[in-house]
Amino acid sequence: MIIDSHCHLTYEPMFSSLKETVKRANKDGVKFLLTISTEDKSFINILDLVKKFNSIYGTYGIHPHEAKNHKEIKSNNIVEQVKKSKKIIGIGETGLDFYYNHSDKTDQISLFLEHIDASVKTNLPLVVHTRSAEDETLKILKEASKKSDIKILIHCFTGTKEFAFKLLDIGAYISASGVVTFKKSLELANTFKEIPLDRILVETDSPYLAPEPLRGKSNEPCNIIHTVKFLSALKKIPFDKFSDLTTQNFFNLFGKLE
Repeated sequence: MIIDSHCHLTYEPMFSSLKETVKRANKDGVKFLLTISTEDKSFINILDLVKKFNSIYGTYGIHPHEAKNHKEIKSNNIVEQVKKSKKIIGIGETGLDFYYNHSDKTDQISLFLEHIDASVKTNLPLVVHTRSAEDETLKILKEASKKSDIKILIHCFTGTKEFAFKLLDIGAYISASGVVTFKKSLELANTFKEIPLDRILVETDSPYLAPEPLRGKSNEPCNIIHTVKFLSALKKIPFDKFSDLTTQNFFNLFGKLE
């Protein structure tokens, strides 16, 4: 069994053909899908999906790109949203993205802290996006982990080995996307080779970042099998065993799904 720990099922082209998308995923052994919130206005769609599909769970959060449009969001607002369904099992995606700077750094940091506070209040895992902001992200998460027993998932990890092990030191889990399969991602593959088996999750980040041999095409959850195949070979572990390990890691972080 495989769990896609990060996908965007409310995005096209998946949203308009979701029954078929979920069916293909389930057929390939992807039993559960965690669809990720990026802005407040689309959260109603996530609530609808988790109600309609047994295999779909969700999160609530504001992507750092959208911080400029959500300055009014506070931790209590986030807590109220996640209470709307027992199938909303995480906070995020949140974090810092200083690569594109679609939102001011100050606004990103402020909103990140609100998500962290909501994660502490609800005891739900924090789904973190970080790009070109390793030092700032680590500093904030280290401070948060000193104050509370916070659950952290770094999604679509593409950072340095040093960053990865500093995150592991504060108890974070690290998720691999299709990026790790890219031919130019040798350094990233070597990093995942050293990350402990009990801290790795897998994801598609679909409709983005299709793995090899599908790179450049629109991604979907069933394609996660290519990432799992790559990582199981990298770790020299049978496909089924590696799948089960990443699934157990998901359950350890988010709780058992039914």
